[in-house]
Parts: sequence; C-alpha cells; structure tokens
Amino acid sequence: MANTIQMQDLRYLNLFAEVTRINTRHLIQYNNTCIFCVPKLLLSKAIGRNSENIKRISQVIKKRVRIIPMPLGIQHAKDFLLAVVAPSSFKDVEFNETELIITAGGTQTRATLFGRNKTRFIELQKVVRDFFDKDLKIV
Repeated sequence: MANTIQMQDLRYLNLFAEVTRINTRHLIQYNNTCIFCVPKLLLSKAIGRNSENIKRISQVIKKRVRIIPMPLGIQHAKDFLLAVVAPSSFKDVEFNETELIITAGGTQTRATLFGRNKTRFIELQKVVRDFFDKDLKIV
C-alpha cells in the first residue's frame, strides 16, 4: 500500500526543514498534535535552544508540536509509541508476525488510547502500519 502525503503535511514538513535545518519525511498527526520524527542524534538540534524551534513552528501552524526520536526497529516500538501517545501511557507492547499488541492496563487507559469514536485508535493504527508494517490491537 503506497503512502500518500497530504498537501498540508507537505507544508508542515517544509516549514520544519526551514526552521530547524533538518530534513525529515516523518510527520504524525495524533490527537490534534503535529509530531515530527528525527534521528536521535539530531533531536536537540531540532528542538532548538530553549525550545525555540518548537515554539516558532507551533506559532505558525497554530497546533501543538512535538519532536520525538525515530524508532530504529520493532525492538524500539514501545518507547516510540509511548512518545507518540504522551502524556498518556500503557503497560506493554508485544508483537508477532502480523500484529502489534498494546496492553493498556486499565479501562481508563484503554479509553484514552481509543478516543472518542475511535479517532485516536485510527491515528495510532496508521502510525503502526507506516513505521512497523503491522496491524494494531489494544487489549
């Protein structure tokens, strides 16, 4: 399945590159927040001194902005997904050949991960499919 990039996402990526001087093609829209993924070594450069870059981008696009490190593989899935859903959290992540299973831990956490009308679940499902090429299941 080919990933399509929306024109608005392309504008956000270009703005990010202009402000931070770092090119990335990983933008996640989750819970009305723009999350940019960069290599771990470039994380502090992307954030900027006193979070100047984040504040500047957020001011222009009028959305919350976060910058997180890119996962190096499926073994980093838990840390990556915790960064995406922050400030929410979950207990554990397991994976098999076809799916990635998130253990929520409680009904409140599970409800937070699903969101109203499954909106957050659908957004998180897209993230898992794009980065790890697996289906998502929350238990």
